[in-house]
Amino acid sequence: MPRLYSQPDSGNCYKPRLLMAKLAMPFEHVSISSTDGSTRKPEFMAKNPNGKVPLLEFDDGRFLAESNAILLHLAEGSRFVPEDSYERALMYQWLFFEQYTHEPNIAVRRALLVYPERAKDATPERLAATLEGGNKALLVMENQLQKTPYFTGGSISLADIALYAYTHEANRGGYDLSAYPSVAKWLSRVAGDEGHVPITWLPN
Repeated sequence: MPRLYSQPDSGNCYKPRLLMAKLAMPFEHVSISSTDGSTRKPEFMAKNPNGKVPLLEFDDGRFLAESNAILLHLAEGSRFVPEDSYERALMYQWLFFEQYTHEPNIAVRRALLVYPERAKDATPERLAATLEGGNKALLVMENQLQKTPYFTGGSISLADIALYAYTHEANRGGYDLSAYPSVAKWLSRVAGDEGHVPITWLPN
């Protein structure tokens, strides 16, 4: 059984948990937090020198880090990876968008406002910059979702799982999702997909 090291309230860590729940894939969960320094301890750094979660440990002792890499590995051959090569490339496009445009603004602003230990970094300038950047990302998503129900077309894919994780918590970062009605409807569609679990879910 694979072992997932993850922080229970992290959107990046929620991604693989959500996917594994949808795939009915059993796994052991190990709670570890970047907020208390646990991910920088030598025993964890030996597993992932980058000192971040999520981290997936396989039965044979190999490790895989980075949330979207974990998604891609676990979802091979499933309904979450399009068979069509162009749609699959679109999925990759949105996965890169999530990590380089969406997450650095929406997830970071949420962290600045939610975690007390990050309050010192929540300068007016940074809050303003992440609010602007996050709203730009949400507008890009809104424009796509006015055309298609999911990011690669008519079916849910890993792109939707990756973008759902922090978008559904965007209000905690001070974003007004009522300004993005197509995004709000998409959030409901993803939450209604078979096997969906909330961010608080952990395996028994």
